Amino acid sequence: MPGRTFAILTILVLLLAGRPGAVFAAPAQQVDVTAANRGDLITVTASAELQADSRTVWAVISDYDHLTEFIPYMRSSKVVERDGDRLQVDMAGEVVFLIFRQSVDARLEVVETPQRRIVARAVSGNLRSMEGRYVVEPLPSGLVRLSYAGSLTPGFPVPPVLGVFVVRMVVTRQFRAMVAEIVRRDAAARVAR
Repeated sequence: MPGRTFAILTILVLLLAGRPGAVFAAPAQQVDVTAANRGDLITVTASAELQADSRTVWAVISDYDHLTEFIPYMRSSKVVERDGDRLQVDMAGEVVFLIFRQSVDARLEVVETPQRRIVARAVSGNLRSMEGRYVVEPLPSGLVRLSYAGSLTPGFPVPPVLGVFVVRMVVTRQFRAMVAEIVRRDAAARVAR
């Protein structure tokens, strides 16, 4: 029976992967996400171009203590140490896809270049490795590009067929939620002016 369950799950994943609209609803802002694997290492990139103030973009992506209020799958996020632009942030969340459910816990070493870049890497937790980088880039058009590039190696078993697909799905939902929060806060700031 476990072999049959895995086969059904694989078929569902392949069917859904071929129909991204069935899994990922159309966003208000265009969000592009890619994911790939090289052995156990999973890489992911995400980007969006926003009509928002770059200070608002920065305020949202660096709001570590409130990420659980708008990021799906995140159970906790808290700055535990700050020394200028260097931080330690404890994060916990859960990856859920059909019958697959896994808790993810990490302490991140974060280095900020205010208003421009956040670089983070896991220094403890149940990921063998994790590195990520957010970049905020004002464009000549007046838009702001928010991009993310990261890589991770899970420290727990992930079905090989699902790893990249699940990471792409989770990052897509989380990045879209972050973009939605940026748009919401930017609109609120414009009304307040």
